Amino acid sequence: MKRKLEQYDSPFITQISFHKLIETLESIANSNVDYRANYAKALLKEIAGLPEFRTGIQDLSLIDDHQDLIKNLLADLFPTALTHNEIKAVAIPFHNITFNYTERFKKILNAAGVDFDMNIRDFEDDLFYIMNCCLILNDHYQQNIDFTNPLFYDIPDSNGIMKHYRILYNADFIEIIPTERAIKLTQEDIDQLIDNFDDITLWKEKFPADSWILKGFGIVQLYDATTESSVSTLKTNLLKANDNHEEDLEEDFQSIFRSIFRIPDLRIGLTIFDPEEQKFIRPNANKDKIQSLILNEAEEAECSNKLYDCFSKAIIDKKEIFIISNIDTFSTKKGNEGLGKHLKSQNIQSCLLAPVVKDNELLGVFELASEKPRALNSINANKLDLILPYLVDTMSRYRLDLQNQIEAVIQKEYTAIHSSVYWKFRREAQKYIRTAFQSKEYIFKEIVFKEVYPLFGEIDIKGSSEHRNHTVKLDLKKQLDSLIAIIESQESQANLMILEQRKFELNSFIEELNLPLKADSEQIMQRYIESEIHPIINPDIASEEGKVLIKKYFEKIDEKTGMFYQARKKFDNALTKVNKKLASILDEKQLEAQQIFPHYYERFKTDGVEHNLYIGASIAPDKPFDKIYLNNLRLWQLQTMCEMELEHHQMKAELPYHLEVTSLILVFSSPISIRFRMDEKRFDVDGTYNARYEVVKKRIDKAFIKGTQERITEKEKITIVYSHASEKKEYMDYIKYLQFKEILEPTVEQFEVEELQGVSGLKGIRVKVAHQITT
Repeated sequence: MKRKLEQYDSPFITQISFHKLIETLESIANSNVDYRANYAKALLKEIAGLPEFRTGIQDLSLIDDHQDLIKNLLADLFPTALTHNEIKAVAIPFHNITFNYTERFKKILNAAGVDFDMNIRDFEDDLFYIMNCCLILNDHYQQNIDFTNPLFYDIPDSNGIMKHYRILYNADFIEIIPTERAIKLTQEDIDQLIDNFDDITLWKEKFPADSWILKGFGIVQLYDATTESSVSTLKTNLLKANDNHEEDLEEDFQSIFRSIFRIPDLRIGLTIFDPEEQKFIRPNANKDKIQSLILNEAEEAECSNKLYDCFSKAIIDKKEIFIISNIDTFSTKKGNEGLGKHLKSQNIQSCLLAPVVKDNELLGVFELASEKPRALNSINANKLDLILPYLVDTMSRYRLDLQNQIEAVIQKEYTAIHSSVYWKFRREAQKYIRTAFQSKEYIFKEIVFKEVYPLFGEIDIKGSSEHRNHTVKLDLKKQLDSLIAIIESQESQANLMILEQRKFELNSFIEELNLPLKADSEQIMQRYIESEIHPIINPDIASEEGKVLIKKYFEKIDEKTGMFYQARKKFDNALTKVNKKLASILDEKQLEAQQIFPHYYERFKTDGVEHNLYIGASIAPDKPFDKIYLNNLRLWQLQTMCEMELEHHQMKAELPYHLEVTSLILVFSSPISIRFRMDEKRFDVDGTYNARYEVVKKRIDKAFIKGTQERITEKEKITIVYSHASEKKEYMDYIKYLQFKEILEPTVEQFEVEELQGVSGLKGIRVKVAHQITT
């Protein structure tokens, strides 16, 4: 039965041929060296009846039937003396066609098993096609393209340990020949291909399938790069160790370390060291995924535990690797019994405990274990030198992330202190703790930051009070109408005068809703409905239609308020959605802004989102402060508020209730002082002069343009309120820049602000945000 040469989707028609080797033999046969000439003549005589060896082999069974002849033909290229050392075979580059293996290659494939399919790692069909095209560019068009990354075969050994072999090709005996279908390329075509490596359509257009002939044979040589490849994979996996794929990562790590140490039952573990509490703790991961051999089932343990006495000095104090090559022998020594029993309970017979150290500080312990005695020992422990540097970086990131998480929890659950000023509270807390240990009374000093520049901004829901009152009226009217309909359904069944009176009173409430809503109107109507109406609603005396009305009425009652809540719910949901989205944008952008210069930041959600920023040398005394940081922060604030306004515009269509927003920035160039109010647990301005800033802040959003009844804020526009000409010039520069970026529209309005109580001389700039931003 013929076994045809498999043709992949390729620019090549592949023909296995020994024509170049035959030509070399013919040259040797005509030489004056008798023993070489006779040998060559004998080989040529044997292959004389096999013209396919020269013209090209398509039937692979021909190779199977003449293995010995091919071996003799290739004897100069495959020396018998090296067959047990070299991993070598005849191959077509990038194809899975191999034969004439050396004895060592055969042994590797036999150990992998009959079901093993040898494929190049991460080598997909498109890449295969492009690699073949690059062969043509280099050979036929004399391009010097370094077109491939290192290629690997991953082959398991008889113990199931994955070995990684680097692939090297020799193509000296290959000839590349164009067919009539081959397209002649210009230098422009070649340049286009070089600039578009991933465009498979382009490559297939320039090199159609089966348009070239690949004639000859190549030689593939492998070398064992298991350690280097495994360490490289380890580095890659450690870089992605923040992903939520703990189970996959643990399995990958185990496989990687088994390859490096060549121990099929190798297990890995990790234990974190807490220097403050002198404890071993389990990583923040599922114990079934990340093991700790030191702790086993425990979540944490004191380092002073007698169980760890035998290795704590070596690991914690000397920061040396602790090696137990034979648990049984180790356990016979006094003081080792506890740990020996602890490890044997986990079916461990040899182990390595390696300290992970950075800047002479112990971060944790990396653990390797095997069920076989002496599988881990002082000799293969040296392999940890390749691994530990990468674990150090990972453990250091882990500790930093953990500290950040702890700080975040403290600030979220216990206090609202921002990280930029946390250092001053921490310093005061440390003084308190030191004094408390000395049994002395300590009076907390006030936390004050002087000479800081304030920035205030708000995005407010336009007419939120009117919207809220409108939805309250809608819900009340629907509820009153429903109650009147229910009473009318009961009148037909019972001649009760009290129903007529209640109907009259409900109609009076409806008329009242046509007037502006009073502060207590909702509460009065709610009490009336609950005390006077609900008790007289009787399904037993209602008509069938009335029973349906009563059922529908109570289905619409909100459990929490006891009233209709449909229209208000849409408004509340829309308000919550807007606030949440705008606040999240501000919080995310604020992280970027902290890179400009550390500054205090606070944000509040009311009927909209407002924020305060304070920047100055006293906030970060260890960094030199320059007013350029203030300018940068002001530009950041303006651009961020434009983005927030744009985001609201884009989400309006999805809101359950139509809401518009207005945006306002208050510019205040004089530095002020802020003081932490212990009673309110928040910062506030300090001193009577600084109080002017707070007065303006509280009154400005409701102010009018001077001489008009028009509010200074308007939907879809950013309003900037300032006092001095220098502030105007600064912000006009920012506006021009954002207009250039097409974030703001060209038209700029300028006006004076009406005099506020105790405040005069304010001016304003108003400019619309562009809702069609080109990128």
